[in-house]
Amino acid sequence: MSAVVLDTNIVLDLLLFQNPQAQGLRQALDQQQLQWLATPPMREELLRVLAYPKFAVVLARLGHSVAPLLAQWNAEVSLVEVAPRCAVRCRDPDDQMFIDLAVAHRAQLLSKDALVLRLAKRLLPLGVVVSHTRG
Repeated sequence: MSAVVLDTNIVLDLLLFQNPQAQGLRQALDQQQLQWLATPPMREELLRVLAYPKFAVVLARLGHSVAPLLAQWNAEVSLVEVAPRCAVRCRDPDDQMFIDLAVAHRAQLLSKDALVLRLAKRLLPLGVVVSHTRG
């Protein structure tokens, strides 16, 4: 089973929006081909994002609420300790925790963030494949 780290936007695509582009990821998780690694601060960031007013509207429109989404997150992730800072730095400090965790576990990192995607070549020698979809 391969390890994967999902940034918050990918998590939203997977759990909230059920984005068709996340279908391959959904299947891989369901078939236990991937182990989704996450840390408590990643859960806190998801909670913070879901509390934004624009997401309250989206949640209502889609007929979702925060509690079931968090329950699904809790059920699907393998909760691990926060990783130490790695040598590769992201200009957005909110994204650093995803990079650090991927490096620490030599995991695939799925992100939609342009600043993270730009680091792909620098992270590859550290065993981290960065992409915006499962590949």
